[in-house]
Amino acid sequence: MFALKLVLAAVLVVASARHLPQDHSTYEQVQLLGFDEDGRPVFEHEDLLPELEESYQPEHLARTRRQAQGSVTLNSDGGMGLGAKIPLAHNDKNVVSAIGSMDFNNKLQPASKGFGLALDNVNGHGLTVMKESIPGFGDRLSGAGKLNVFHNDNHNVAVTGSLARNMPSIPNVPNFNTYGGGVDYMYKNKVGASLGMASTPFLDRKDYSAMGNLNLFRSPTTTVDFSGGFKKFETPFMSSGWKPNFSFNLGRSF
Repeated sequence: MFALKLVLAAVLVVASARHLPQDHSTYEQVQLLGFDEDGRPVFEHEDLLPELEESYQPEHLARTRRQAQGSVTLNSDGGMGLGAKIPLAHNDKNVVSAIGSMDFNNKLQPASKGFGLALDNVNGHGLTVMKESIPGFGDRLSGAGKLNVFHNDNHNVAVTGSLARNMPSIPNVPNFNTYGGGVDYMYKNKVGASLGMASTPFLDRKDYSAMGNLNLFRSPTTTVDFSGGFKKFETPFMSSGWKPNFSFNLGRSF
């Protein structure tokens, strides 16, 4: 089943790549005409240059995205996730978007669905608030934030934090919280790593993750990423031990 999902994702990648805008044609429209009195280059169709600069500069310097985005994630346990982000309002530094998600288990049965709002900043900071419904469990209200603490042309470091309020529909089970945090690192928007930890005091449970990230394909409208590493959880009664975990993600802007 996972192999079939992987093949379907590959088909989506190929289809997306075939419909990508041809950037070479845009470059051909921008030609060097000469130099002005101060020695600065003068180009034909200079109004196209900001678009080119935005498309090809490092991600942390690019403007915040103002396009609708969709994603498909295939997980090593056979599950699959769908995500969407639709911009609602923006200025030169921030974009507020509506977000939605739907996860499926390895039998393609709904595992959760959610909706919320996201705030993305031009410097790589971000906030999200989401309400999720989980069949057989109840609801979850969560908030997450990302702070970009360092970036240059090669390196990007961000810290993350999250807090979730779990609201079970199970009789005699009270609401309880889960909170967590992590560190993300990325080199040239190509290779990276992340460390994360989450704690649920009510269950006396802690979750840990150590993951590596690799961008397999990137264009102005499409990305394909691989994430792989290890995860585990611990309670006073048992420990799962470090288990391998990986996923493929296809993202597309429209």
